[in-house]
Amino acid sequence: MTRIEKRFAALAEARRKAFVAFVMAGDPDAERSLAVLKGLPSAGVDVVELGMPFTDPMADGPAIQRAGQRALVAGQTMDRTLAMVRAFREADAETPLVLMGYYNPIYSRGVARFLAEAKAAGVDGLIIVDLPPEEDEELCLPAQAAGIDFIRLATPTTDARRLPRVLRNTGGFVYYVSITGITGSAAANAGAVGPEVARIKAATPLPVCVGFGIRTPEAAAGIAAVADGAVVGSAIVEKIGAGESVEAVLGFVRGLAGAVHSD
Repeated sequence: MTRIEKRFAALAEARRKAFVAFVMAGDPDAERSLAVLKGLPSAGVDVVELGMPFTDPMADGPAIQRAGQRALVAGQTMDRTLAMVRAFREADAETPLVLMGYYNPIYSRGVARFLAEAKAAGVDGLIIVDLPPEEDEELCLPAQAAGIDFIRLATPTTDARRLPRVLRNTGGFVYYVSITGITGSAAANAGAVGPEVARIKAATPLPVCVGFGIRTPEAAAGIAAVADGAVVGSAIVEKIGAGESVEAVLGFVRGLAGAVHSD
């Protein structure tokens, strides 16, 4: 079993939901970013999503766009992002870590080289938002062959005809985007999300985690009640962008995680 599979199996056995947290690699600088990353598991994070900064983040809202820009200005590169993963793994061999971002930096590096380096560093999964299922041969299938889960996004516009194609080569878990639009642009509604999660779960044995529009512990708990997990990114990144201390950021994360786990 992969780390992701093990984590969701353990959560299911404990009858707990997953809390997934997103942070941007290198934001606001290498030192503080690594400190936050290393602190996430002890703050209650079950799965870590680590953003790969990119100059044209078309699916991201202002908060995550600014996070990526801060990271790039501070000198973050793919080499440094993979080094962060290696540093994280020095102290944590259990928490699943997923790299999230866009295909261009991977393509520029070379798919084979990137996958070999990512696997060696301790990456468990990829979420690449601009590669549709029609392009599975580009990265999805090579990633699976390398032992890295390729996590696919489903959205409110993923209809019954499209869903099987989206799910076909998905691994780890399904990431359901609760709203249409960019990250941080609206609030998730558990009442609307619940039927969509049930529809997806009827089509796949994979866990379904819901992200976009979750900003408070109350909202996280509401989503966790109707899904296998809740994903929070923009709200955490905003704390980092506001200059809050590592301890304050992790305290906020702890509150979100506690709400999800209390469901």
